[in-house]
Amino acid sequence: MILGERDPEVKAGVQDVDMTGQTVLVTGSTNGLGRHAALAMGRLGADVIVHGRDEAAGMSAVDELENLGSYARFVSADYASVEAVRDMVAEVQETVDEIDVLCNNAGGLFDDDARTELGVGKTFHINHLSPFLVTTGLLDTLSPNARVITTASIGHRVSSMNLDTLIEPTPFSEWAAYCRSKLANVHFSNELARRLDRAGSDVTSNSLHPGIIPGSEFSRALPGPIQQFGELLGEIPMTDSPEDGAATITYLAASPEVDGVTGEYFARCRQRRPAPEARDEAAQRELWTRSADLLDIEEPLADYA
Repeated sequence: MILGERDPEVKAGVQDVDMTGQTVLVTGSTNGLGRHAALAMGRLGADVIVHGRDEAAGMSAVDELENLGSYARFVSADYASVEAVRDMVAEVQETVDEIDVLCNNAGGLFDDDARTELGVGKTFHINHLSPFLVTTGLLDTLSPNARVITTASIGHRVSSMNLDTLIEPTPFSEWAAYCRSKLANVHFSNELARRLDRAGSDVTSNSLHPGIIPGSEFSRALPGPIQQFGELLGEIPMTDSPEDGAATITYLAASPEVDGVTGEYFARCRQRRPAPEARDEAAQRELWTRSADLLDIEEPLADYA
């Protein structure tokens, strides 16, 4: 589904949605998918909080958003550092009253031989634990009808969740580590949706596969069979640009079609059925509890497990 050079909001069919007055936090938005999603929401009128590690790239994104007429600011955090992420959460809480859209987009494919301060693989820490910490830390800052959007991947379909391998150093490939973290993204998104619903909250939580961007770390590491598998499922748009890949993020952030929709998985701006492994509620609860333990925080929404 190569859609040419149209902006993400046009590709998503939400170009007429007015997001004026909404505050959006897009993690990993100094470049790539996140930056184009942030710019799309800026064009729709939203105030945008840009996140990344590189201040120069962050300020460049802020300048671009302000040139569109959007109010924007930059927050910095290295997602491999628990302290840095907590500081970012505190900064966001101090500077905004409410967040209407939280896009958990920061992440990537990393050399998983390295372990972070928590003793887990870098990929799992950056792709899952830090989004978990940001989202649960900002629960009280989310507006009553906020949308939480988590960038997962079709890679979740070829993985299984063995939490013990995340605690004890166990050698496995970068690709396997990435896919496992993306399965964790779907698990997290679904467990968050269920607990919020049980708590009587109207905040929604959904995950997505954004497509495959040629030249990205993900596309370079992608085994051939998974591409064919994804094409059969209709999940891999023949994406030719980050703008194209940002369309589903923008759709979930802005479209009235997903008002009240929660605990679902999307690709190509359409609801899809995730892998059976991703629908395992017991595994979702276990991941949630273990994540809180690893981060040494009280279990969020514990009364609604």
